[in-house]
Amino acid sequence: MMSRSIREVLDHKDLLYILAWREIKVKYKQSVMGVLWAVLMPLVIVSAGLIVRTAFARLSGTPVSLSDVTSVAVKSVPWAFFVAALRFGTNSLVTNSGLVTKIYLPRLVFPLAAVFSQLFDFAVATVVVAILLVIAQVGVSVQLLWLPLLLVSLIALAIALAIALSAASLFLRDVKYIVDVLLTFAIFFTPVFYESSLFGQWAPALLLNPVSPLLESISATIIHHQGPALPWLAYSVVFTGLFLTAAIAVFGKLEPYFAESV
Repeated sequence: MMSRSIREVLDHKDLLYILAWREIKVKYKQSVMGVLWAVLMPLVIVSAGLIVRTAFARLSGTPVSLSDVTSVAVKSVPWAFFVAALRFGTNSLVTNSGLVTKIYLPRLVFPLAAVFSQLFDFAVATVVVAILLVIAQVGVSVQLLWLPLLLVSLIALAIALAIALSAASLFLRDVKYIVDVLLTFAIFFTPVFYESSLFGQWAPALLLNPVSPLLESISATIIHHQGPALPWLAYSVVFTGLFLTAAIAVFGKLEPYFAESV
């Protein structure tokens, strides 16, 4: 089932590109700020994170360091991508209901296009953060070789959740509202503003969120020039692989019923 679904998507890769590009154009059409919107959300998250870090610093009696600022910045960009990918991915089948019901094509392309379209914003915001890191003289190390694996894992996790949530949203329209609420508060239970080590013995509970090890690994490799915590990274990668496999399989079984559920 999974191999057939992937094969169908590859056969329609041109359509996937067209849909993703359409999502990007629709997002920025008649937008006054243009691509600056791609930077706005990470900047808002970074600003909020600095406020939180300052509050933590005052409570602990330690100053906010430059590494704290850069750490929040490098985690805010992938987190903003992840949140946007889930929001757009959840609604992807519903917003394309006309195509879902009238044209035969692998419906898997819709959540995939929704996630891939967010990579444009991710790339723009990444350039801005890279400039910040150069100004802050963070430097580079061999640990940056971990980044491709970390980013691919994050994108794969976003795809897996987008696939599952898009199908669920088609049958239960309340799903998109639940997702919005959960994503609003999820940042407080994900180490974006802070490191999980801050919570001592409760740190493993935060790291059970499969996004958490990826974000902490991104910060460790870029800011601290350290390798990721391999056990937690392995947990996140394995979880992502299994969940992606299950999401595609369930999506394929539910696909024949999509048209009558729109």
